[in-house]
Amino acid sequence: MFTAVKDFIGKPAPPNYVAGLGRGATGFTTRSDIGPARESTDAGGVDPAKAMGREGEEDDEQYQDPDNEVGLFSTAPYEEDDEEADRVWDMIDAKMDERRKARREAREREEIARFRKERPKISEQFADLKRQLTTIDESEWAAIPEVADLVGKNRKKASKVPERFTPLPDTMIAAAKEKLGYSNTTLDDKLGGIASTVAGASSSVGEDGLMTNFREIGQARDKVLGLKLDQVSHDSASGKTTVDPKGYLTDLNSVVIKSDAEIGDIKKARLLLNSVITTNPKHAPGWIAAARLEEVAGRPVHARNIIAKGCEQCPKNEDVWLESARLNTVDNAKVILGDAVRHLPQSVKIWLKAVSLETETKAKKRVLRRALEFIPNSVKLWRAAVNMEENPEDAKVLLSRAVELVPLSVDLWLALARLETYENAQKVLNKARTTIPTSHEIWIAAARLQEEHGKIEMVDRIITQGVKVLAQAGVVLDREQWLDEAEKCEKNGSISTCQAIVRATIGSGVEEEDRKSTWMEDAESCVARGSIQTARAIYAHALKVFPGKPSIWQQAAFLEKSHGTAQSLEELLQRAVKYCPQAEVLWLMGAKEKWLAGDVESARAILEEAFRANPNSEQIWLAAVKVESENHEYDRARKLLELARKESGTERVWMKSAMLERQMKNYDQCRTLLDEAIDKYPTFDKLWMIKGQIEVESAGDLVKARETYNKAVKSCPKSVTLWILLALAEEKLNMITKARATLEKARFINPKTPELWVQAIRIEKRNNKMNVAKSIAAKALQECPTSGAIWTEVIFLEARPQRKARSVDALKKCEHDPIVVTAVARLFWIDRKIEKARNWFQKAVQIDPDQGDSFAWWYKFELQHGNKEQQDLCLKRCVAAEPHHGECWQTVAKDMANMGKKTEDILKLSAEKLELGK
Repeated sequence: MFTAVKDFIGKPAPPNYVAGLGRGATGFTTRSDIGPARESTDAGGVDPAKAMGREGEEDDEQYQDPDNEVGLFSTAPYEEDDEEADRVWDMIDAKMDERRKARREAREREEIARFRKERPKISEQFADLKRQLTTIDESEWAAIPEVADLVGKNRKKASKVPERFTPLPDTMIAAAKEKLGYSNTTLDDKLGGIASTVAGASSSVGEDGLMTNFREIGQARDKVLGLKLDQVSHDSASGKTTVDPKGYLTDLNSVVIKSDAEIGDIKKARLLLNSVITTNPKHAPGWIAAARLEEVAGRPVHARNIIAKGCEQCPKNEDVWLESARLNTVDNAKVILGDAVRHLPQSVKIWLKAVSLETETKAKKRVLRRALEFIPNSVKLWRAAVNMEENPEDAKVLLSRAVELVPLSVDLWLALARLETYENAQKVLNKARTTIPTSHEIWIAAARLQEEHGKIEMVDRIITQGVKVLAQAGVVLDREQWLDEAEKCEKNGSISTCQAIVRATIGSGVEEEDRKSTWMEDAESCVARGSIQTARAIYAHALKVFPGKPSIWQQAAFLEKSHGTAQSLEELLQRAVKYCPQAEVLWLMGAKEKWLAGDVESARAILEEAFRANPNSEQIWLAAVKVESENHEYDRARKLLELARKESGTERVWMKSAMLERQMKNYDQCRTLLDEAIDKYPTFDKLWMIKGQIEVESAGDLVKARETYNKAVKSCPKSVTLWILLALAEEKLNMITKARATLEKARFINPKTPELWVQAIRIEKRNNKMNVAKSIAAKALQECPTSGAIWTEVIFLEARPQRKARSVDALKKCEHDPIVVTAVARLFWIDRKIEKARNWFQKAVQIDPDQGDSFAWWYKFELQHGNKEQQDLCLKRCVAAEPHHGECWQTVAKDMANMGKKTEDILKLSAEKLELGK
């Protein structure tokens, strides 16, 4: 049963049979099923493809869209209503498309621009190279190799053997000459003597058998060209030259070669402007624009003709007449402006333009007087007429008439008052004040008049009365406007008037509780603008109101120190300590000024008075000690410190006592003082530092110094300097591993401290562990990404080619860090870019003038690459800044061998200590 053969095996399938159709299969067709590429039908005469096509059509009709009239109402008649509906829908579609058109076009333009930016054309990519081709001369062009010589098998290989040139023997030259002559003679015989037999001529035989002599053709061409040039450059009638070589070259330089795009733009603009002046001939700006277009296009005659028509069409517009005068010559411009004043006799601009065209003073005066007949109330014309007068009496007459015709012009009244005598000027100003009661300039001018004639007591009275009168008249100027007027008076030299204005108006509009801060801001603003007298007046008024404020006295003292004299500063400080005897800073400023001036006795006297006013002041004690020690009065300094330890006994007093003994090299006494001080103040880290340094200086005992620092970091774990000193001491004792552990412990106790990371990097560098140093530097940047000191170490850890990239990263992270800026300047210095290095050094000291290392690097640079003037500039700026920070700077300044040295000396020593490296 199971082995029987089924009856359908080996027989053809029924028509349209698809295997598995009852189970949901769709069937597929292969090339073997399709057969050859021609139509075929099955046994029943039905094409399966066509049958499937008809079935698809039935399905399409079944799912036809009801709104699609093409399929649904294809047989219905198309009437007028249908046409109107289609037209309405088309209009709606067009309107909707128009609404989105601007955004769509803008988006398309942006996409095109972005595409062009990402994938520019070949012509745009090589535009700069094409422009550079204009600078190539003929020899360089001829030296360009052929493409075939550079690629493929024809590429020329450079021969290692140099090319040799052997001179040709004279016998070969003579033989070649004879052969050439023989050939020419033979050829002449063959051609019947028609060809030229000129010896040595370059010739060739044409197809017709004739010989062409190219040398004679060239000579003839040069001769004809020379005759033409002679004919052009000489006048046949006079025989004199008519070509100006200089003028010809000038004309060539004046020729502007325009591109096709510019010419196209000019044509479009010409069409638009032509349409403007045609449709609206009374529009004056259109005529002016059309004329200027022709002027730009290099057609001045057309421009004049256009503007002339514009003057005819717009005779009441002054700009058209002025443009016509500008485009024409001086003589024609005078005629044009003559016509202009007939149409516009009230135009001040036209009259002033006519005055400017005249060359003689008499003619200018004549035009101005004629203009004043038409426009008697013009301030500009009166001012121009007065300026033309050289005689003060004539100017006075004109101004007298001017103030009668233009009584509301403050400038004319003030000009007349300046020309009059003292008594008449007072009368003029009084009359002006009556005529113009709202002008503050007249009151200020009256005050300045009194100051110029030595009546200072009248100045305050006039300004105070003027402020009251103006307030009654309803004219209220704010405080900023009055300060501006005060600064103007200072610039004009009227100092008393400036001070009077400040005193009368500085308090207006300011709340009582805001007066001090507001006045200090005003004074600082005046100093920044260079108005020193105004700032001094503000401080003087503020000190009258607030005599017991030490901060105001201090700011005023700084102003006098910077811009005043030593006497004015001394007087100010004497008044300051009377009002503020408890202000230690004022006492110290006075003592320091006397000490700097070399008057040690006066400095001592000031400090004694300061002792009486402040008996237990630490600062005054230390200042007195400094005065004595700087003048080598060590016994007096020691006595003062003993008294200070008994009366004040602060930690700084104990430290200064130990420092004095250290300076005098009394190490035993220094140790005794330090032990006693440490017992009292165990958390004052500077005492531990001095004790450790004493162990090294006195006996060179690094072991004891290390023990001291070990005790110190237990008492002062937050002192970064003590951790660094301990690590350095261990490194010097060859305890490198211990030093690394110390710094790691310090970083754990004091996280995010750049100084500890820098020392860790340097220890590895000193021991030639560059890879370890780079690894530590990477960790340091993760913890302190904005540290300039760490970035400097990172930059110089790299090889020279990579330093530039590292410096760019450093500037991104800390752009205004003076240490990084100095490092960049050093890179330019190493690369021999002198000017860039100098600019970056100056930028570094400008960012932070208190960074002494920047000044030291800059001075070292100027010693190598600068002149005496540049070195003095660096010294001057450093002395003015008095820097106190910087790793190398502090090391030199705090060295016992450099105690008492000035800023200039410390700068030179620091520059010597620095090493540029490679």
